[in-house]
Amino acid sequence: MGKLYGYARVSTQTQRLDRQIKNILEYAGDKHVEKIYKEKFTGTKLDRPEFQRLLKVVQPGDTIIFDSVSRMSRTADEGYKLYMELMERGIELVFLNEPHINTSYYKKMEAKRIEIAQSGRESVDKLIASVLDAITEFQNDETREKIKVAFDQAQKEVDDLHSRISQGIKTTKLNNELLPESERKQIGRVHGQTIETRKSKEAKIKIKKMSKDFDGNMSDREILEILNLSRNTYYKYKRELQLDI
Repeated sequence: MGKLYGYARVSTQTQRLDRQIKNILEYAGDKHVEKIYKEKFTGTKLDRPEFQRLLKVVQPGDTIIFDSVSRMSRTADEGYKLYMELMERGIELVFLNEPHINTSYYKKMEAKRIEIAQSGRESVDKLIASVLDAITEFQNDETREKIKVAFDQAQKEVDDLHSRISQGIKTTKLNNELLPESERKQIGRVHGQTIETRKSKEAKIKIKKMSKDFDGNMSDREILEILNLSRNTYYKYKRELQLDI
């Protein structure tokens, strides 16, 4: 029997993972959960560190439990593609909020097809096989469509949220402009303000340590070959470091 894994994710550092972890453990019941991979990272990309570690660990026969399809991915095309790849590798996928797209559905349909085929008489085996193949193809297409719809819905929720936030900012700005200047509030980022992320901080530390323009002895070309950054981002970080000197 394969191993059981869980994956829990939230999009921001202020959100909590407790509910997802609780749901995964309740679903597992008495079964041993090898590990629940946890991270606070946006779901619009598949290059999340903990998720990538999980994908390297799972083997055919293993099971991954998600609280919902949006925890796996909110980008419909990438999520659907990954779903199919994992299923073809023999990895079971369980979505607690969308059980109708669990990979076990395929196995149930295939088992029914085999059961019916074995009950047929020899004289009609070919006819039964052809009919069952057509039914199976239809069922598989229908299930694939359900999976695609689930990922599409997860992506739509994110797009709708971004739209609501954008509209809310516009409304707030309009209301703000009606106030006397002394009562107006700062909305959004101050022009020229630098926003630091964990990724940018880590990159700047490496650049400062390696670059001959700071504490190191390496050229820009050599550093770009090592760091996974675009040229524009790299030189932007360098300019920000030079302003701090």
